[in-house]
Amino acid sequence: MPTTIKLLTIGGFLAFFVFGFIDNLKGPLLPELLRSGSFSYRQGGTILLASYLGFIFSTLATGVLSDVISNRSVLRLAAISLCIGSIGFSTATSYLALILFMGISGIGLGAIELGANGLMIELHDKARGRYLNLLATFHGCGSLLVPLYVAWMLSRGNSWQWVYGSTFFLAAPLLPLFWSRGHTSANLAVTQPRADWDWREFWLALSRTGFSLRMRFYYLIIAAYVAVELSVAAWMMEYLQQDRGMSVGVSSLYLSSFFVLLMLGRFLGSFVVDRFEPLRIVFAAIAASAVCLAIGIFGSNNFVIFFPLSAFFMSIVFPTVTASVTREHIGNTGTILGLLFACGGVGGALGPWTVGLLSDVVGLKLGLTAPLGFAATALIAILLLQRVAPPRPA
Repeated sequence: MPTTIKLLTIGGFLAFFVFGFIDNLKGPLLPELLRSGSFSYRQGGTILLASYLGFIFSTLATGVLSDVISNRSVLRLAAISLCIGSIGFSTATSYLALILFMGISGIGLGAIELGANGLMIELHDKARGRYLNLLATFHGCGSLLVPLYVAWMLSRGNSWQWVYGSTFFLAAPLLPLFWSRGHTSANLAVTQPRADWDWREFWLALSRTGFSLRMRFYYLIIAAYVAVELSVAAWMMEYLQQDRGMSVGVSSLYLSSFFVLLMLGRFLGSFVVDRFEPLRIVFAAIAASAVCLAIGIFGSNNFVIFFPLSAFFMSIVFPTVTASVTREHIGNTGTILGLLFACGGVGGALGPWTVGLLSDVVGLKLGLTAPLGFAATALIAILLLQRVAPPRPA
């Protein structure tokens, strides 16, 4: 593998580590944020919603940018947004300011999601499923460290503002990493802006491929799945503390276990996903994760371990669906991924927000049944997608 490809691959992995860390910082800090500001569950859910609204906007915009300019430019934008968001959110003094800067952070996260996935797809065309699952593994590495980091920092008397603000030092190194032009070669179009861009041809092709019936089912699957994963990640610690009576330290270990199993599942999945029909393995994974969540919610304290166990089955869903979509669509890949990830952002926004909304009405335990409904939606969408013929190879 050429040195340039190795360096860009490592850079993509590092970006996804930062993505996983900052993206999942909200859940462990949520209890402290709610109590310090005397916010309701609905207000807490709205703050989380802002992040995913920024994410949705970002993936739509940066999807086009990645096709027109380059994935490196998208990743530079991500670093700038995350630095601004970390400083602003940690110093905000009002509810509206918290919403604003959480949205800016969401823009940065969406840019990483699009830019790093696009980078892997262009660099590793023959093993997309493997490298996308490995990329997601680094997201898991960052995610699993978050609960332990938060618990340790809070136990030492640091405020949640200081904890969130410290992510500036994690995001800042991405800026020089992707600012350097480095070396380019003929097969690395990812590093070079396109000078022959035809907007009319672009929109015609996108209307035929990006909004087909088959892609609409893909969008629904990814939105419903992300709603499941992020609902659990955002509200698990609050649920374990309030409903199960666990301490911050113990509940953080459960959330860390969730991310450990998410990372382990993606790592192991990277060696097997390309050997199976993607929709079948995704269906089985979502069904198994839903069963685990149901047991964790309604079972006794002895069955709470099924909460993190659900992550092992969830792990392969997002990267495997992404790889499946990119195999069906060769042209305008960045923009189509932008649409796909934007739908994931919609799910990420609706999932935690719905849990917060329901919890204010029926209690947190029943509020956490919302992910089961989202999982059922994803399973139905997969069954419908299998009935639609895939596009013929170009």
